Amino acid sequence: MAKRGRKRAAPKGKDEEEGGSKAQAESSKPITKAKRPRRVEPKPKPETEYFEDRRNLEDLWQAAFPVGTEWDNMDKLREINWKFSNLEDAFEEGGVLHGKKVYLFGSTEPQLLNVNGESKVTLIPVVVAVDMPFPPSDKIGIKSVQRVEEDIVPMKQMKMDWIPYVPLENRQGRIEGLRSQIFTLGCTQRRSTLKLLKTERVKQYDYCIPYFQPLEAQDDEEDTVVNILFPIEPPIVCDFDWELDDLEDFCKDLIENETLPEDKKDEFKNYVKEQVRERKAAQRQAREARRKMIESMNPEVKAAFENMKLYKFYPVSTPDTPDINSCKVPFINRYYGKAHQVL
Repeated sequence: MAKRGRKRAAPKGKDEEEGGSKAQAESSKPITKAKRPRRVEPKPKPETEYFEDRRNLEDLWQAAFPVGTEWDNMDKLREINWKFSNLEDAFEEGGVLHGKKVYLFGSTEPQLLNVNGESKVTLIPVVVAVDMPFPPSDKIGIKSVQRVEEDIVPMKQMKMDWIPYVPLENRQGRIEGLRSQIFTLGCTQRRSTLKLLKTERVKQYDYCIPYFQPLEAQDDEEDTVVNILFPIEPPIVCDFDWELDDLEDFCKDLIENETLPEDKKDEFKNYVKEQVRERKAAQRQAREARRKMIESMNPEVKAAFENMKLYKFYPVSTPDTPDINSCKVPFINRYYGKAHQVL
């Protein structure tokens, strides 16, 4: 019986060889596991910030230059977050200044206040509003340390003037044609150039007083008291009434109290007499100036001064400001007298 031989395998084709080698190469590659997607923690949404809307007249009180405040104390006004929303409300419908032409000037009043649990002398900013159709004055008073009376000079001499106030809503557009109803007493003297001025000139700003020539005589124009500051060491500070006090007896009392040296008696008497003469001369000049002003004033201007209204604004009470309710007074200064209304 014949043996059967094994069948020879048929030769592989070229394509088959290439396919096999590819499969073998692929099977030899290391098997990699599919990566799991990384879990990304969602970022917390930022908290929405709310900004308080800027009020249309919120910087009005700051636009009124604090006349008579020392330059070194200007920054202290910003140490407390004072608010004058009462001044802003006065220009709204129903307010005392709504629709009126108004002239504003600022000042400061030092008071002992409780600030953050500590008693300290604090400057309270004050704004005075003058309700009249034209500027109340183009002059400013300067109190001199050496003299009893103030010097009355043009505002421009102290780089001051009535400046139109532009509300915030009007500052983005053209303001050339804007007819302002609010004017503030501003000062263009730059603090950076004060060091170039003489000390006497800088001190003049500390003693400035808003000036106004009233139609009626002020109480101090008929006053018979002069303030004495006799320049010796220590200086003699007192009041002398030329109607009630006898100068000889006045000097005798000072000598007995060891306030006035005996050898300075005659010098002191001459000094007092000079102060009295200056005071009487100033009172005569004030009366004469008022008489001439009234005589030359046209009826419309006179009526405007007679109908002029004065409003004195203090900062409103807030949780982060000291209590000033007991400090509010109607008195403005010796020229303007008392305000018709304190707010």
